[in-house]
Amino acid sequence: MTVEEAIQFTMERFPFSDYMHTGNGKAHEAYSSIANTVLSHLKAGSTILDFGSGPCDKTAILQFMGFRCSACDDLQDNWHKSSKNKEAIISFADKCRINFYQYIGGDLPFEKNSFDMVMLHDVLEHLHDSPRLLLNNLIELIKPDGLLFVTVPNAVNIRKRVDVIMGKTNLPSFEDYYWYPGSWRGHIREYVRNDLVLLSKYLDLQILELRSCDHMLQKLPNRFIRTVYLLFTRFFEGWKDSWLLIARKKQDWTSKFLSE
Repeated sequence: MTVEEAIQFTMERFPFSDYMHTGNGKAHEAYSSIANTVLSHLKAGSTILDFGSGPCDKTAILQFMGFRCSACDDLQDNWHKSSKNKEAIISFADKCRINFYQYIGGDLPFEKNSFDMVMLHDVLEHLHDSPRLLLNNLIELIKPDGLLFVTVPNAVNIRKRVDVIMGKTNLPSFEDYYWYPGSWRGHIREYVRNDLVLLSKYLDLQILELRSCDHMLQKLPNRFIRTVYLLFTRFFEGWKDSWLLIARKKQDWTSKFLSE
């Protein structure tokens, strides 16, 4: 399937109406960007682990494109736990022939050096602890010369820069934080470009691609505002809404748990 065919095919079979559509937090641009990036680095039939996969929407698109996908998520967001949504996610993954594993902690049920790519999309910004241990463990699952694919929100995108100048916060809404039930599952630490440069250095990975991207255009429903945003961020890369990193695991890679 082509990228567009796989996105449409997934939307038609996805168990949650409107989840993948513009206006409900998911953007066609993000699905297309992620799928095309994978295509530019891997051949169909390659093995991919989607860590922090959520309901496997992105994973399913890649599975339908001919990749062999596994997925992990703890499924502990509030909406995952209501109205049998967790069961619907697991059933959807099974129908798509995705090897899904609900990860609560501990060891991952995969062999070392078994994936051509491990990807984490909008995951790292939610971690309460340093990503060091998690990423070292995940990189152990990647084959030599395999890839780590990360996307994260840009901590200094143009909207956040303007909000700070206007005396507003660049952090998640205080209202959302204050009224959140249970442990906070929102953003803890967002990233800038140099954070990802340092992340790759500390993990001893070779950066193949590091660029800003537009994964949240659905938050700009006004066509004029969207056009102005795209024009300005074309010249000021650091103003875009997200960052995308592709980094290669070296042949002689070893775990880097401690600073040297």
